Order: sequence, then C-alpha cells, then structure tokens
Amino acid sequence: MTKNTFSTRGLRKIYGEGPSAVHALRGVDLEIPEGEIVVLLGPSGSGKSTLLNILGGLDRGTDGKVMFRDQALDAMNDIELTRYRRNHVGFVFQLYNLMPSLTAHENVELVTEISRNPMDPDEALALVGLDKRSDHFPAQLSGGEQQRVAIARAVAKQPDVLFCDEPTGALDSVTGRSVLNVLKNVNESLGATVMIVTHASAQAAMADRVIRFSDGEVRESVVNKNKLTPEEIQW
Repeated sequence: MTKNTFSTRGLRKIYGEGPSAVHALRGVDLEIPEGEIVVLLGPSGSGKSTLLNILGGLDRGTDGKVMFRDQALDAMNDIELTRYRRNHVGFVFQLYNLMPSLTAHENVELVTEISRNPMDPDEALALVGLDKRSDHFPAQLSGGEQQRVAIARAVAKQPDVLFCDEPTGALDSVTGRSVLNVLKNVNESLGATVMIVTHASAQAAMADRVIRFSDGEVRESVVNKNKLTPEEIQW
C-alpha cells in the first residue's frame, strides 16, 4: 500500500475578518503519495502557494487537518514546526536568496551545518551539475546556475520533501528545462517528494500527479500516465 507524504482534510485559510476577509483555501482535501513529482497548477491567487506554505510549515491553516505521514502539522507548536522544517523539508523559490559574499560551496555549507544528516556540499553541487563551479560567487554565475545552487542548498540536508515555488519563473526555456531536469534527478536519486508550484501548464507534463487550483479549491487531481521528460516539454 502506497504511503502518503501529506494528506489534508477540510483545510481552510482565511486572511483578515469580516466582509474584507480573503478565503485563500476553501476546504481542501488532498493526498500526496510518497516519492512523486507533484505539480500544483493554477493562476495567481488560486491558493497553490498558500497550500505549499502550510505543507512546508511556514504558515498555518485557519481550520482543517494537515498530516505529514503520521504527524499532525496543525497540532504542532512553533518549536515543533521549526524542527519539522529543519529535519524534513527543503525550499526552492523563484528568487534564489543566495548570500552574495559566499561562494556556491559556502552557500550550501550554511545548511549542512544545521542539518541532522547532511550531504557533503560538494556532493550536493555535483548532483546539480555544478561541482566545477563551487568556488564561484553568485555574481559570477548565470541565473540558471544560481537556481541550481539554491536547489543544491535545499537538497544538501537530504529532505523528505522539496518544495519549489515557481522555480523556473525567472528563467528562459533552455535554462528552465535544465532546472527541471535537476528536480527530476533529485526525485529519482534521493527519493524525495518534489512539489512544484507553477502557473506554466506545460510543466505539468513531467509530473506524476497534477493538481489544478482555482479560487482556493482543488478543481482536479490527475495521475499523469504519460510523463514527458523536461526536454520534451513545449515551453
């Protein structure tokens, strides 16, 4: 029987109160099996990033249940959520958030110093194809290379889940495909569940599962039986 990395029941998120309240999530029921590449697809404001933040322990739902394996994220206090983020998840964002005064190696090393079972920084950089660029500073790297350093930093802690919020949003098609290939490699090499938030529907073709969001609700959750490689995706 396939185990779930995440499951939610009746998950709601409301910002504000009264007539001006924003209902970002409206009772989301989901199951995310272990080890899949999952694309959360939808327009801006549809709720997909809100869901990602709650699953990643960066935010809390207003109501409903959120489970990571057999642990209730909604019942955790702030210290427990911090431990959950440190031990189980990695984050990759559209903005690379690298320290400009540190080399690629040193940027990755920052994470390994606080991880319980870290990968060697050079091994993590090799996984994303940057082992020859480890002594370069962010300003000496292209946008795609900086994003790959950010991915190496996230995977160096060997997370169970890698959350990616618009990881190719600032990249051209060639560079974007190379980043998607890296995410595919991380999924296959480490067995990590990879969750990608995007509004680019073409990227859904590489996913094991595609979840379509609209107005804070899941409109469709589909298993992709004919996956494409990143090279085959029409950008």
